[in-house]
Amino acid sequence: MPYISVGKENSGNINLYYEDHGSGKPVILIHGYPLSGASWEKQIPALLAAGHRVITYDRRGFGRSSQPSTGYNYDTFAEDLHKLVTKLELRDFALVGFSMGGGEVARYIGKFGKSGSTNVSKAVFISGVPPYLLKTPDNPEGVDGSVFDGIEKAVAADRYAFFTEFFKNFYNTDALLGSRVSAEAVRSSWNVAAGASAIASLACVPTWHEDFRKDLAAVDVPTLVMHGDADRILPIGASGLRTAKLIKGAELLVVKGGPHCIPWTHADEVNPRLLSFLGERAAKRAAGARRDEAVA
Repeated sequence: MPYISVGKENSGNINLYYEDHGSGKPVILIHGYPLSGASWEKQIPALLAAGHRVITYDRRGFGRSSQPSTGYNYDTFAEDLHKLVTKLELRDFALVGFSMGGGEVARYIGKFGKSGSTNVSKAVFISGVPPYLLKTPDNPEGVDGSVFDGIEKAVAADRYAFFTEFFKNFYNTDALLGSRVSAEAVRSSWNVAAGASAIASLACVPTWHEDFRKDLAAVDVPTLVMHGDADRILPIGASGLRTAKLIKGAELLVVKGGPHCIPWTHADEVNPRLLSFLGERAAKRAAGARRDEAVA
């Protein structure tokens, strides 16, 4: 299992678990809260079949990565991502972020500017947390701060009980259970969440209302925004629609009836649009390679 060290806490290394599969044009998939890189299981096979090199990693505190007590802010998350990009010597790669992962996409480009974004070929925000969720005088479309305070209190009191309620709205189980998501899939997500760091589970909540507006202004690559219009975690009006407007030339896909986790429930819509946006060259290369193998 590959790991990259991104820092130290006292006597121990802070290691990120990652997976690197396939060949061709690289795509980095960045997961949401409180899951791991494994949550992309419905996208990874499609991207590999299209001839992409697919890289996933677990954010610090989640999945198989280290669980330090520090570093739960978007500047550090972006630095962690940059260290992975540097280690793998990636060039001309696409960044795809789901939910919290959309913050890494925005902050990576915003923080590293030309030194980082010149290597980013395309950006994708799926149910992303940008641009700015907190209601302030200059951001009246945001959510009242008391909502986030309540979430922090719920996580601190009993994160396991919180996750049970969270995933009901993550998947809109009252409407989609048994049709677009199974009870077993929901339970698997709960299990992954339960294995996350208790410190990270709480510390990440305030990052949800980070201000990404300046970061989005720095996005100068082709961008795709996908969001469900029934998202109960990050309502489309406060996030996806505004992100698409703030990035010049961004494409927007509104998934009708889509909950927060459209990569799972609506993979039949998400995957074709993602593959189309990332380009057909990889798919054509893959088809040519298969033909060459058949002839050989």
